[in-house]
Amino acid sequence: MNIAAAISIVRTTRQENQILGQLLVLDENNQELFRCVTLELPWRENARRISCIPPGRYTLRPRYSQKYKHHLHVLDVPNRDWILIHEANYVTQLQGCIAVGRKISDINADGTLDITSSRLTKQRIMEFIDGDLELIIS
Repeated sequence: MNIAAAISIVRTTRQENQILGQLLVLDENNQELFRCVTLELPWRENARRISCIPPGRYTLRPRYSQKYKHHLHVLDVPNRDWILIHEANYVTQLQGCIAVGRKISDINADGTLDITSSRLTKQRIMEFIDGDLELIIS
């Protein structure tokens, strides 16, 4: 199994209530090991609990909690803390974190795009993680 050296998130679709994107798990040669979709809150001036984080480079650290099991903690975000990459299907489940999933779909037919297979996607990402790595958000 290849080990990730970095994770890149490219924000592709900005909507009033959410941001959708692509997450790429990269090896030390910048070769793609895995790809999935992301869901985040919209940009609201980096305000806690209601905004995505600014584009930039951050440290990602593997973490374990009862709620999310194995997941990733985004460190050194200016004026923010406890930003995680974890499972969630709906933007209403987010408070500034980044959700990952298999594909984009309006799961509950409410007119807002959601992401599918979030728990399995996060588990798949974690298979590539063996310590701290870089997160690049653009």
